[in-house]
Amino acid sequence: MSIWRRIGEAISALASGEGLSAIFDRLRTPPERSVAFTIAVIALSAKMAKADGLVTRDEVSAIREVFQIAREDEAGAARVFNLARRDVAGFEDYARRIRAMFGDGQDCLCDLMEGLFHIAIADGTYHPAEDAFLLRVAEIFGMSEAEFRGLRSRFVPDAAPDPYAVLGVTHDMPVADIRKHWKQLVRDTHPDAMLARGVPAEAVKLAEKRMIDFNNAWEEIADRQEA
Repeated sequence: MSIWRRIGEAISALASGEGLSAIFDRLRTPPERSVAFTIAVIALSAKMAKADGLVTRDEVSAIREVFQIAREDEAGAARVFNLARRDVAGFEDYARRIRAMFGDGQDCLCDLMEGLFHIAIADGTYHPAEDAFLLRVAEIFGMSEAEFRGLRSRFVPDAAPDPYAVLGVTHDMPVADIRKHWKQLVRDTHPDAMLARGVPAEAVKLAEKRMIDFNNAWEEIADRQEA
């Protein structure tokens, strides 16, 4: 069964008048997490689109890119997006329910934030309202300030990314510890690890850019140490 059919079934199970946010109270077990992850990214991106007041074609294309949505499944993705936009529940309520849904799955929440950043910058502009939105979501998810800065430095092209921020380490950390941390990030980014924590196969391509960013950051730090 395709993930979009499973998403359709989850939406159809909503009671009359029940908002999309109710789904997040139900999809908590591992087999359902890939469905939950997909709905969460699309739903929060819909709320984010309301934050800056625009829904651009680039942002819609970015959602397709994150999930590799086939043409026959576009209607299902649009249904989730529109349900979230119309839902009276605010984005903070969504974020709290999503965090509760994933429990201690902090890595999965970081994967989810990465998808949101990808969508936020799709139109070439990182709006202040989007920054405020993503910062608040990250706070609710329990992400540290360093983790959020690392994500933002990888995605927002306003300056050359600080390799230490990209890896989420400090400048005074011993290089051996940085190397150990980098290797753990690489292990966590492996597709098998992502699938195991509930990221749908359709979204695992997010790891390609992440792996490149992590490796480039480590190489830059290593080169500085050797200079």
